This record gives sequence, structure tokens and C-alpha cells, in this order.
Amino acid sequence: MNNRAIEIGVGLFVAIGVAALFMLAMQVSNLSNIGSGDDDSYIISAAFENIGGLKERAPVTVSGVRIGRVDAINYDLDAYEAVVTLRIDKAFDRLPEDTAASIFTSGLLGEQYIALEPGGSMDNLESGDRIQLTQSALVLEQVIGQFLFSVAGKDTDKDTDKDADTEQ
Repeated sequence: MNNRAIEIGVGLFVAIGVAALFMLAMQVSNLSNIGSGDDDSYIISAAFENIGGLKERAPVTVSGVRIGRVDAINYDLDAYEAVVTLRIDKAFDRLPEDTAASIFTSGLLGEQYIALEPGGSMDNLESGDRIQLTQSALVLEQVIGQFLFSVAGKDTDKDTDKDADTEQ
């Protein structure tokens, strides 16, 4: 009888562990909000020169508060830009027309998200509007390349100065 109670306890512990892992996986992958209907949200878009690793279903935030998600990512062949479609909850339907959108990175895994910064306009964005003020993702490879290029340029300038001093 005591053996059976231990087996039931271990079984419950494993079942709770599997359920916790499933819930954690849903939170990390942003799949928990897939079922949100069209009735409680509206669509706006923003064009970016570089979206980095931004993915569909990435969070959209204002002041750190999640107000929506990335609905789709497309490419505009005429403007040569990535067009990101944002699905914003209806509860947050008073975003000014001069709202700015930036792509940031959060967390240890480097998940990218869109942060909106409301402007001061009295007119609000409506469904189908496009955010005009955008800031592309910061690509780490480009930053490192610029840093190395600037360091190499300084070393070349020092070598040129030394050569000029020795000639005189």
C-alpha cells in the first residue's frame, strides 16, 4: 500500500512538471495569444530599413506594457523596406499620429520586440494607418564592424604621424 502511494505521488509530480514546461514553452514562444479575434484589435503598419531578427507574434509595447503583437512582416519592393503589420488591442486605440516605432531586444535570448513611443499629436492612429517615424533594429555585427573600422583607422593615423615625425 505504501509503495502505491509513492508511485501515485511520483506520477503527479511528473504530470505537474510536464504541465509547467508546457506553460513555459507557450510563454516563451508567444503562442498563448494566437486565438485573439479581430473584433478586439485593429491593424497599423510601420516600415523599417532593417528589422534584424524580428518575428511574427513578437510583442508590441508602450512604456513596457504589452499592447499588441506583430501580425505580419512583408517586403515593399518599391521602397526597399520591410513593412511590419501590428495588431493592437482596441483598449489602446488612442495612439497619436506622430507615434514613433523602434525595434529593441529584450531578455537573455535576445527576443526582439517593437516599442512604440507616443507623440503629442491630437489626432490618433486609426486602423490601416502607417507609423511614419521608425528606428530600425540595432544589428550587432554592424556595430562591431564600425568599431573595428574606427579602431583600425586610428592605428593607421598613428602610423602616419610616426612616419611624418621620423622624416623631419
